Amino acid sequence: MISVKAPGKLYIAGEYAVVENGYPAIIVAIDQYITANISESENNVGVIYSKQYQDEKIEWIYDNNQINLLNSNSSFGYVISAMDTFEKYIEELSISHKVYNIDIDSNLNSEDGKKYGLGSSAAVTVATIKALNELYNLNLSKTKIFKLASIAHLTIQGNGSLGDVAASSFGGWIAYSSFDKKWLANQTDLKLLMEQDWPNLMIKPLTPPSDLKLLIGWTGTPASTSNLLKSVESSSNVEQYNQFLNKSKHCINKMIDGFQNKDIDVIKQQINENRNIILELANFTGINIETDKLQRLCEIVEEYNGSGKSSGAGGGDCGIAILDKQSPIKDIESDWIENGIVPLHLHVYLEQEAYN
Repeated sequence: MISVKAPGKLYIAGEYAVVENGYPAIIVAIDQYITANISESENNVGVIYSKQYQDEKIEWIYDNNQINLLNSNSSFGYVISAMDTFEKYIEELSISHKVYNIDIDSNLNSEDGKKYGLGSSAAVTVATIKALNELYNLNLSKTKIFKLASIAHLTIQGNGSLGDVAASSFGGWIAYSSFDKKWLANQTDLKLLMEQDWPNLMIKPLTPPSDLKLLIGWTGTPASTSNLLKSVESSSNVEQYNQFLNKSKHCINKMIDGFQNKDIDVIKQQINENRNIILELANFTGINIETDKLQRLCEIVEEYNGSGKSSGAGGGDCGIAILDKQSPIKDIESDWIENGIVPLHLHVYLEQEAYN
């Protein structure tokens, strides 16, 4: 049996703007995972199973050059889309198809099943692609894994930046900007897509300053990224939205410089700036991005000379804080707890594969 894992993610800065082609964000992979175990079937019938859905499983066969489900379950949509995308790629490579069993496990949610907002749909898509890559022994690069997972993920979700897919594929800290999704929708040759550059796509690994400390606080309230994105997309104020995009791009590029120059002060300054830019977006769209708990999370961090902001789409889920490592971390977390914010003791996940 082959076992692979794909990490969850947290957005550090650049949210909302990153859904547009070529507008950057900074994202980090964290050490909570989706694990995919895969093995070849012994009887030409494959099984998809998850510990999170113990009473449900899908059986499938490969017939007439496609995956055919013997029973259906919406809980496994991203897994099936990843399988379907990968098998189409295998077909174009003229490789014989295999039938296999996939067992999915996750620790991206809390013990009672509440979502932290760590990108479970992206991670399960990437984990499935990585498992198939190992099963077929293709030795695909991280970029090709990202491309296949992005195609599969878009098939189900239909919108988003795919930054969570990038973080899950590459690990560590990355600067990311999204590709042209309209261009992608008009492409049909998977083999060619794996080899060519995608318009506007940027995935650049970053190394943080050695004295940078990342803290994560969970508000206890889940949020729907897809619904929040749709609310922004429906905003009619084009001029203000374009100003938001330009401000965000300028801010994130300065933050990337801060990473490259190992300047934690610049990074903290731009975290504050990006928070303000996103609050402006919230004001003119009427969306509650920074909830009361997220606001309090930031205020507490600022009392200790750090910088905080909402992470991802906001509206709940997690907030992040950037501090100097010598900051009184236990005091900050104690203040968070008093205000109903749960510290998540997560760490940055660094991918171990040597190939890029």
